[in-house]
Amino acid sequence: MKIIVDDKIPFIREKLAMITDDVVYIRGSEICQNDLKDADALIVRTRTRCDSRLLEGTNVQFVATATIGFDHIDVDYLQSAGISWMSCPGCNAASVAQYINSTLLVLGIDLESSVLGIVGCGHVGSLVKAVGEQLGMSVMVSDPPLGRPDFVSLEEIASKADVITFHVPLDGTTHYMAGKRFFSMLRKKPWIINSSRGGVVDERELIDALDIGVVRGAVVDTWENEPSINTILLNKVYIGTPHIAGYSADGKVNADNMVIEGLCRHFGIPNPGKIMPPPLPSDFVYTGNPLQLYNPLDDSIKLKRNPDDFERLRGDYPLRREKAEIVHGNT
Repeated sequence: MKIIVDDKIPFIREKLAMITDDVVYIRGSEICQNDLKDADALIVRTRTRCDSRLLEGTNVQFVATATIGFDHIDVDYLQSAGISWMSCPGCNAASVAQYINSTLLVLGIDLESSVLGIVGCGHVGSLVKAVGEQLGMSVMVSDPPLGRPDFVSLEEIASKADVITFHVPLDGTTHYMAGKRFFSMLRKKPWIINSSRGGVVDERELIDALDIGVVRGAVVDTWENEPSINTILLNKVYIGTPHIAGYSADGKVNADNMVIEGLCRHFGIPNPGKIMPPPLPSDFVYTGNPLQLYNPLDDSIKLKRNPDDFERLRGDYPLRREKAEIVHGNT
């Protein structure tokens, strides 16, 4: 079996080497049709567009993306071509929840008197809801497709929330969900957080909203036109990060294990076993402060200093851990 793999997928190499000795690692944006001529499987991230241009005429029978999203996968083509595919829904949900938790802690607001509005309540949104509740915030959730009676409308969130965070996929119903009409409905000068997909928020309208003061501040992790991001917006946001909200070591390991399980199931071969996330440094002493594990301001400083390094900062991201054991007796 020959497998082509995006070379930025961490932790997966040892287990793939136990499956086959014919694994080729290539930069995701540079994988081309010629690389796949005699390949049986392809494992990618979001930087590889998997469509007829890439796959037609190749031997690939299985495509896996080690990500929750699959808008880079031409599902209709793969199905018509008889190519099996998979994504990894929920693999990095806890990582995004960690990003939101740390972000809320550094905003400098009174959390217990603030209302958190969550747009989208799937794998990620449901964990973000728990984060808000644990921080003592009042939480409102909007997710019209789910139709739950305990959810509210987007208009109600726009009028009542102090912080609004988006966790929806990008499709025809969510493109520019936060656009001109949405910003005109805001009543409390909220913080806006987008760690879903760049096109969910209209960046031009967000810039205008920041300029006229209807938005207090913004946190942006996912951008339109990545990696050529809007530097005007970057310079205006409080926190700007290179699409790494879901980039914990734990989330990456979850995706790796899901991909290997799917690969082995498809080809009917033994699973070489679970990958475990790397340990924290031996001298790391955790006192219970979540910002010890992750502070988004650190990533924001790096991106604002070097916006042209978006892809490098994302591709070479030093993966963080989501959890640690509290060492008692330290302050």
